[in-house]
Amino acid sequence: MKEAQMTIPHLFRCPISLDLFIDPVTLCTGQTYDRSSIEKWLDAGNLTCPVTMQKLHDPSLVPNHNLRHLIEQWRQTGHQFDPDYLTTIDPLVALKHNLESPESTFHEKLQTLEKIRVLTDETPSRNSFLPQIGFLPLLLQLLFEKVDPEFSQEYVKFVEQGLCCVIRLLPFGELECLNMLKEEPKLESFVVLFEHGSVMIKQSLCYIVGEISSTSETRELGAMIGKDHRFLHRIVSLVQQNSETSEAGIKAISALCCLESNREKLVQQGLINGLITYILNSERKERSLAAIAMARLEQLLGIERAKEALINNPNGVKAVVTMVFRVSDHEGSESAVNSLMMVCHESLQAREKAIVAGVLTQLLWLLQSQCSGRTKTKARTLLKLLSSKWAEEQ
Repeated sequence: MKEAQMTIPHLFRCPISLDLFIDPVTLCTGQTYDRSSIEKWLDAGNLTCPVTMQKLHDPSLVPNHNLRHLIEQWRQTGHQFDPDYLTTIDPLVALKHNLESPESTFHEKLQTLEKIRVLTDETPSRNSFLPQIGFLPLLLQLLFEKVDPEFSQEYVKFVEQGLCCVIRLLPFGELECLNMLKEEPKLESFVVLFEHGSVMIKQSLCYIVGEISSTSETRELGAMIGKDHRFLHRIVSLVQQNSETSEAGIKAISALCCLESNREKLVQQGLINGLITYILNSERKERSLAAIAMARLEQLLGIERAKEALINNPNGVKAVVTMVFRVSDHEGSESAVNSLMMVCHESLQAREKAIVAGVLTQLLWLLQSQCSGRTKTKARTLLKLLSSKWAEEQ
């Protein structure tokens, strides 16, 4: 029997042609169309989404790989579907319609997000269905199209719920949807939310920064975020606050540092002082990301300005010395030793500060510990360096 004579699930029909999708692509509004149909619509000079009639600030077409794979499965199984699948997908399609409908009030959209949250909490497997219906780009559009300047309680709750859904969906792919943030108004909304949002909003945005920096598909966006001085200033301030958001900030900064172009800008925004403060604050915590902070500090010391900032900070060398040996674990020890070798080789001031901070004792304890052989070799090299330099100065 021909497909034209089959009962095609509505999810598999292009809203323009009403035919089975051949090459499904998703617009920034979250609506999915067949590529040939939407390209004809755009080529005719239309700058809106055919279904929602929203103006398209970004006309990019993102392939909906999940939906395409699902249609292929449907074809291979003889155009049959597990009834449980339709029972699961239909309510989600209805909820998506509520979110995208211009007739839905803001309060109704918030209720819709809460319902989606409950549904996916009850059955986590539902998360994998949401990308198939173009939910992620729609959600990103709603969150970053514009910011409520009043930051009302209801608005903050909507953003918190929305970002939580985004984070749940990102592991299912479609990371390229995040590229809509390259549009200047949406990137500005991203920064404003980070500046004035709640703790939960800040933590969620830090997670998203980490995802953006994790793939080549969004590398250009990661570089754009790394050029935003307001965002960098805020995230550096975040890691110094000794609050529950500091760890999220460290993870985001670590991700941003994957791009060499971001490192110099982070140093300019005072990241060295921020990392020093975080490392010192971590001594009073049972769990922290001090080892990650130390690794980023080591990485940044390849920049001359970063070395100067570390040496000139009254607690800079001391913070690194504390990371040489810790009773709880040896994570960060090798980075700390490497960092001291980098700054002590040419700087008398750094060597003096290291010795006053107790680096010799720290190194001896490290050599007697269960750390790796490579770390011990580097510890011995640092001891020789300090000894030879001290002899020369005498």
